[in-house]
Amino acid sequence: MQPDSLGFGARLVMAFVLPWRLLFDGGLAARLARAAEGVDALPAPTPEPEPAPAPTVSPEPPPPAAADDTAALQLLALLQREGRLIDFLQEDVQSFGDADVGAAARVVHAGCKKAIGEYFTLAPIRAEDEGAPITLPAGFDADENRVTGNVVGEPPYRGTLAHPGWRVTAVRLPTLGAGHDPHVIAPAEIEL
Repeated sequence: MQPDSLGFGARLVMAFVLPWRLLFDGGLAARLARAAEGVDALPAPTPEPEPAPAPTVSPEPPPPAAADDTAALQLLALLQREGRLIDFLQEDVQSFGDADVGAAARVVHAGCKKAIGEYFTLAPIRAEDEGAPITLPAGFDADENRVTGNVVGEPPYRGTLAHPGWRVTAVRLPTLGAGHDPHVIAPAEIEL
């Protein structure tokens, strides 16, 4: 390697960093243009004087990023395909008898359970049985444990486990094909 050449890794980093530096540093851009024309080498930049501190103003928070709803729509489509969940929920079940609703619910339950089992791995958050006594210490994870009922004072909280909670430990959603519209949950079916 020549002493004036950079290694591949350094050149790769520069390939990503340099375009941004050129956009926002006019002095660097001018020096690089002169060097490219063979006028002079790139001299080391002279340090610029420190600017006076700007008055402290609370910056506007950035707008929230738009959520990508593709995975949610994909899940909804899978639940419809396997368990006809949307069909069931859109049906007015008030006019049906309990036996008819129960029979339909069994079909929806079996199909949705199959879809969830095929595309997700679930595990309970708490290992204790429902009804077991639980003590939540100070600093407990509020994302994993929701305290309900008569919540007074500071932890530790003592109560009983009403539900163990669920955590997704693996997701195996299928890859969508190019041009697929995820907003189509179930295509219209035309029987010939």
